[in-house]
Amino acid sequence: MHLGVLFLLIGVLLNAYVPPKIFPWFNLLSLGFPILITGYIILTFFWIFSWKKRVFVFMFLGLFFLNPVKRWVNYSSESKETANLKIVSFNIRSGKGGIDKIKDYLDQQNADIIFIQEENGQLKLNDLEGEYSLPVIRLYSKYKIVSRKNLFENLSDGDITAQCEQIDLEIKGKIYRVFNVHLESFGVVKSMVKLNGNNVEDEQKIKNVVKKLIPTFKAHQEQVQVIRESIDNSPYPVIVAGDFNSVPNSYEYYKVSEGLKDTFYEVGRGSGTSFHDYKYPLRIDYIFTSESIKPVSYKVDHDIKLSDHFPVIATFKIN
Repeated sequence: MHLGVLFLLIGVLLNAYVPPKIFPWFNLLSLGFPILITGYIILTFFWIFSWKKRVFVFMFLGLFFLNPVKRWVNYSSESKETANLKIVSFNIRSGKGGIDKIKDYLDQQNADIIFIQEENGQLKLNDLEGEYSLPVIRLYSKYKIVSRKNLFENLSDGDITAQCEQIDLEIKGKIYRVFNVHLESFGVVKSMVKLNGNNVEDEQKIKNVVKKLIPTFKAHQEQVQVIRESIDNSPYPVIVAGDFNSVPNSYEYYKVSEGLKDTFYEVGRGSGTSFHDYKYPLRIDYIFTSESIKPVSYKVDHDIKLSDHFPVIATFKIN
């Protein structure tokens, strides 16, 4: 059993190398990483209490999963740097939690840049400018917008929930390229994943969910390739933020984060869970930056339940 869990965990790590269009099941495993790693730890303790020498083998192999675990739960030491850039990323679920309450919360943050997903054109903030140029997403900024581009304009599937805007901002006399991301939604709701104990019905529900997940994984591959090319071709430092509809250790995570810093991994503390509509740990909102941008703090505001996502707040030091 322990070896079986180990092989499944290795399958999760293979997402760094195997794209969904070749083998999507590794990406499916990434969703179960919290359960798999918990099972691995419990079985390791079983060997400890059984006084079996094999525990040393499993403890050694478990070290390979320390970094993957830190992408879900992290306890970084507090940075002593002084931040001069504050960023908020928040999927507001079309303002269903109360657009006025969302506005008041975001105004109180006094952020320099705010990335909004699932926006419907209603949100107006006091001290930040934000042009509603694409469905689903909007960027608010204190800084001058130099240029903007719809990256997903020519995608083959044309799904309206898939949006990414590339925006060049002049921040403190220097140009930065930011990406506001909302990868394609899975279209899965609570009723689709809630099992009722009826074996036949539950089995059909699982099959229906998998039928939605697999094609979306493949669509994500095309979307992250477009983002990746734009990051690689950027002459400026980049900030990539938003709702990726993908968990840590997924293909999407590995592909987008190549050569970038995951702010939560660098300075986050506690749980990174950012989607709370299901009673299951799902971290799907991220802020990635170039190496030259130094993360100072990262917080998922678990006290704010104005959406099915929690707001993600990070500060940085830039020259």
